[in-house]
Amino acid sequence: MTEYTDTTASKERLAADLRQLITDAEALVAETAHNSESRIIALRERVTENLKAARYKLADVEDAIKVKTREVARATDDYVHEHPWKAIGTAAGVGLIVGLLIGRR
Repeated sequence: MTEYTDTTASKERLAADLRQLITDAEALVAETAHNSESRIIALRERVTENLKAARYKLADVEDAIKVKTREVARATDDYVHEHPWKAIGTAAGVGLIVGLLIGRR
């Protein structure tokens, strides 16, 4: 479960970083809009198209993260309902270990 949480957090950080990158690239494209050199115009058009594609892909990744998070939450809920004493025992054990580790400081 922790591995999934770490992976989800990493994916969310990556998505946030990509959003920021796309925003910065769009700002750069806007700043070079006044330049009329043909190479710059062609590059700006390519970058604009790539940014649109990146936004769509990012939206797909975010949707996949949301779906997977719901699935894991549902599976966890089902497991706790099917095995309540195991879940309570595991939570108590983890709480005890964390408490002992914190108490050492």
